[in-house]
Amino acid sequence: MTTHKTRMLIIGSGPAGYSAAIYGARAGMQPIVVQGLQPGGQLTITTDVENYPGFEDVIQGPWLMEQMQKQAEHVGTRMMWDTIVEVDLEGGSPFKAIGDSGDEYVGDVLVIATGAQAKWLGVPGEQELGGKGVSACATCDGFFYRGKKVAVIGGGNTAVEEALYLTNHSDDVTLIHRRDELRSEKILQDRLFASEKITPMWNKTVERFVEGEDGKLHHLELRDTQTNELSTLEVDGAFVAIGHAPATELFKGKLPMDDSGYLLVEPGTPKTEIPGVFACGDVMDHTYRQAVTAAGTGCMAALDAERFLATLEHAAKIPEPAE
Repeated sequence: MTTHKTRMLIIGSGPAGYSAAIYGARAGMQPIVVQGLQPGGQLTITTDVENYPGFEDVIQGPWLMEQMQKQAEHVGTRMMWDTIVEVDLEGGSPFKAIGDSGDEYVGDVLVIATGAQAKWLGVPGEQELGGKGVSACATCDGFFYRGKKVAVIGGGNTAVEEALYLTNHSDDVTLIHRRDELRSEKILQDRLFASEKITPMWNKTVERFVEGEDGKLHHLELRDTQTNELSTLEVDGAFVAIGHAPATELFKGKLPMDDSGYLLVEPGTPKTEIPGVFACGDVMDHTYRQAVTAAGTGCMAALDAERFLATLEHAAKIPEPAE
């Protein structure tokens, strides 16, 4: 077992973790990023990215994450190919974490950037057609379906918000829900039912996503939850909107979370209830979930971490009063 010590330990990569690393390294904190099972996060399984500032043309998600990683390394970040399996936050700074490799990581501050994953239906064709008509983010991919027929699967706030957003691009949006009433907030339901562009389809589940001759999504195979009858719905794009699962298993019982498992932070900051522990990106943001907002909170975490360390170091220099 090897012990790796740093002023700033970052668990998780992606836009939040890499941005925290870039700012932390430039501040002389010599950060260590433990990348986890999916280095680069969700963008590594995202093809076309058209809404990240600074690029005139469409870029690829994996390429963007590769560039962020290289930038972080260039300014002094150490990347560790390991997965954290245990953390010790008791007693305050320094914080300790154990990797799957058996190595120990010790940081004066801890930045949590473990992200969240979209929940999927787990039916045939879903993963195979990812980026080819099937998506879990209308804000990310809706633009590619301008003037086309799209469907949203789900019945909660996320699904209704996605359906409403898609009306900016499509005049033919179908909302597919397995029940005969929505679970979303009343105000969102009112907006949805008032829209002439959205057609609810009740008591239906998606059995499979079917590929067309062009290799892209052609139609959905649906099953009626009451009669068991099968039907099809031709669409150009389908958006699975049944929620997200934040990667916070490590921190259960150690940090406060909301009912969905997202880490709670001081409003407007990445500060958790433990001084010196910061959360950024999708692990604490269940509202926006965009690469650019994740990067922004990563920057905030690094700046707050730098201030926290400066306060600690200043306190350590103040001599004890003479008795």
